[in-house]
Amino acid sequence: MLQEEKKRSEMMPKSNFKLFMMLPILSWALYDFANTIFSSNITTIFFPFYLQEVVGDSERMNQIASTFISYANAVSSFFLVIFAPLFGVLIDRTGKKKKYVTAFTLISVFFTMMMGFLALGDGGGTVGGLPLSLILVIICFVIAKFFYNSSLVFYDPILADISTKENMAVVSGFGTAVGYIGTLVGLSIYPFVSSGNYHEAFIPTALLFLLFSLPFIFFTKEKEVEKEIEKASFWSGYRDISATFKEMKSYKAIFYFMIAYFFLNDAIATAVAMMSVYSTAIVGFGAGEFILLYLVSTVASIIGSFIFGFICKKWGAWKSIVAVGIILIVALSFAVIATNSALFWVAGSLFGVSLGSLWVTTRTFIIELTPQEKRGQFFGLFAFSGKVSSVVGPFLYGTITLLLADYGNLASRVALGSLIILVLFGLFFHQFVRKHRA
Repeated sequence: MLQEEKKRSEMMPKSNFKLFMMLPILSWALYDFANTIFSSNITTIFFPFYLQEVVGDSERMNQIASTFISYANAVSSFFLVIFAPLFGVLIDRTGKKKKYVTAFTLISVFFTMMMGFLALGDGGGTVGGLPLSLILVIICFVIAKFFYNSSLVFYDPILADISTKENMAVVSGFGTAVGYIGTLVGLSIYPFVSSGNYHEAFIPTALLFLLFSLPFIFFTKEKEVEKEIEKASFWSGYRDISATFKEMKSYKAIFYFMIAYFFLNDAIATAVAMMSVYSTAIVGFGAGEFILLYLVSTVASIIGSFIFGFICKKWGAWKSIVAVGIILIVALSFAVIATNSALFWVAGSLFGVSLGSLWVTTRTFIIELTPQEKRGQFFGLFAFSGKVSSVVGPFLYGTITLLLADYGNLASRVALGSLIILVLFGLFFHQFVRKHRA
């Protein structure tokens, strides 16, 4: 195994430009480009705007719209909590990752398109006072996001197949930077979306997601694994997951980092899902202003993720994660106290840096900490940790806005402020990782 790794390292070009232009690496990075189009257009921008368009018509109803968005994200993540550990076990048993990324992407694309078709419907009556078309769109969103997130469980470990230990952080940073460029391409459909008809963005987004996934589907190569698929029930993987949790006594660094990752990802995922409605409610941004802010934030994410790839290589992943956490705390603090658009622009830019950098550093650190023979299993566990947090964070945010809806915008400020506490918890547990790292 070490000889194979050494041989692969010798074959890698020394120039970063040539490294990035290698077809397997470039096509792998383009999938980050593709799925970021879905994440930004659907999760962050147009789905929340669509809900506000249908539900929100006052300060109080804006908070209710926030609750709908939060709970929809929480339900999608809840299903991933159930399946993510099984996906990790599946990787270790079969060694197959690419075919699952492909299948889950196609399912996500299909249900994203269905969101667009269903949102066009005016008939169908109401359920519980809500339009049936709205309920069906929310259900399709939950399914599309579940399969989008599921594909990432299989996609991320492919990084170890296409890179070496020496250039892994740089390749990870490159992939994340390319991913955020996908945001710019995704937002190119905004001028063609009629004012107040944000559902018109759903079908074009699905098509772009599919189009830019094709290079990954056709050109990315995963490492060949010389083992047969075990004849075991898929659901029997829970026994392996239970055993892995018991093994955590021998991998304390991984255990503490999983807790730290839980809180850090909790804050990031919740802020991403809620940033559009928060900017509208607190600062009074319209759709055009928010999209401009999001573009600036995306550019900051691109720069931050690319630079932190090199910082991570020089400082090490542990210190880099601490730096990202501090930047995130500053960004959230500015957003909570913002009373004018200027301070919110600063907050959005800093948040962009932390958003891009966190995934570069944590993805690299997970691979550094995990033994190769259990990498799929541990990636499954980290996905499990991350997605449990993606249930807890939006649920917490949505519950706060629901309970404090009568207080108007104060509800959103309190909900966002709760995320700072989560980041502090994450950095606290991260301190124990260095102590127990071998």
